[in-house]
Amino acid sequence: MLPAFALAGLSVACGAGGNGSGGSQPSSSAAPEVPSVSKDAKLAAMVPPAIAADGKIVVGQDQSYAPNEFVDSSGKVTGFDVDLGNAIGQKLGLQMEYQNAAFSGILAGLGSGQYELAMSSFSVNPERLQTVDMVTYYSAGTSLAVPKGNPDKISLDDLCGKNVAVQQGTVQVDDLTAKSADCTKAGKPAINMQQFQQQTDVNLQVQTKRSQAMLADSPVVDYAIKQTNGAVETVGQPYDTAPYGIALKKGQGTYAQAVQGAVQALIDDGTYAKILAKWGLSTSGAIAKAEINPAS
Repeated sequence: MLPAFALAGLSVACGAGGNGSGGSQPSSSAAPEVPSVSKDAKLAAMVPPAIAADGKIVVGQDQSYAPNEFVDSSGKVTGFDVDLGNAIGQKLGLQMEYQNAAFSGILAGLGSGQYELAMSSFSVNPERLQTVDMVTYYSAGTSLAVPKGNPDKISLDDLCGKNVAVQQGTVQVDDLTAKSADCTKAGKPAINMQQFQQQTDVNLQVQTKRSQAMLADSPVVDYAIKQTNGAVETVGQPYDTAPYGIALKKGQGTYAQAVQGAVQALIDDGTYAKILAKWGLSTSGAIAKAEINPAS
């Protein structure tokens, strides 16, 4: 994740997702279903036989990151990544089986063979590209969120000495670590970074004012604001925009090309745009070209 604030929907975690309010989870029942797409035999043939043999792709995901991936009020796994993942599976003629996991452990699970694909709002960065292949499918930035009214007058320019919540394993952890180092170099107090396994817990920290602020992917923060009826709000504009990538274990022949081809086909036929519209994601995050391991 940028990796991004999750309430019911963008990121994956060890338990069922929630809306971060301590109440019921968001429901996706009002959102229109995305029409199914047809199998592309050429792309399907590019999937390694070891993966295609059982008719499914096992997907590692942290389902606490609404609206990207989450568990809704009916107990159904849903979200932008889920809808897009299902459409990719249809293009490849395979079912997608989503397995919930702690975000920080998903890529390790991919490397060990526990998962055959990871789709959980992973921002593409040089560190991740050292260990996995990544197929781009969206672009998101990091947003700063605070309790309604910004009672502590938080700003991105000065988080020194502040209590800031983030999800473990996300790019926001690295971002805050660097910002905190800048604070101490300037003779100011370090940032008190509060890390949580699930994005829903991060959201709750801010909503209940136990943390003064949080950093998360821009679409996650936007969705959290809606789900909390404005109990949290953003400060400033998203920054450090980077693509989300579907992660695949390296050295699997034409598997990455098959996934890239499926994403591109969905962009070209309009399915991708329909999925974005369903989840209210900004068109500014839409991409026109899916890439494998783009240069940073």
